This record gives sequence, C-alpha cells and structure tokens, in this order.
Amino acid sequence: MKVNAAFIFVAPETDKEVHRAVIETPALILTVIGVKNYEEGVTVAREMIETGVKAIELCAGFGNEGIAMISKAVKGQASVGAVKFDHHPGFDFKSGDVLFG
Repeated sequence: MKVNAAFIFVAPETDKEVHRAVIETPALILTVIGVKNYEEGVTVAREMIETGVKAIELCAGFGNEGIAMISKAVKGQASVGAVKFDHHPGFDFKSGDVLFG
C-alpha cells in the first residue's frame, strides 16, 4: 500500500491551483502544493485530508503559529511535521509568523 502524503510550502504570490505537483513512486504518492498564506494552508491541509493524505510536511516558511494552525485544522486526521528555521533565509531572515501569521 502506498503512503499518501503532502508537502505544503508558503510563499508570496503563490497560486494553490497552479503551484502544485504530484510525485508518485512505488511506495509514495506525494502532493506538493504552494499557498500564499497560513489561512490558505489550512484550507489545503483540510482538502488533503479529504483525499486520504495521512502525513503533511510543512516547509520552513511556516513558523510556530502556522504549524499550530495546520495541526489544529487537521484534528489528528494526519500527522503534521515541519522543516524548521527560526528565521527563514528565503524570507530575508524573518519568520513566517511575521509575514503570514
């Protein structure tokens, strides 16, 4: 049985309908989706649950507040993990909480 997982990244000017891809291997189906803010991340995470995703990995752009929002949104229906930078180098060394929270 393949694992159904998602990776959600957050970045300005991202369109969740355009900035997405599905990568399928013999053991994994990974959906990668970009969102423009935390609220859109919550929406996408809930959508992923409806498609059977059981693991959601968040990019380092999600600060502590963003990680908490996604975790609360999925209500234990999927495991939530996160790549972590205290201050993201791609966001001029600011936390996603400052930019998107």
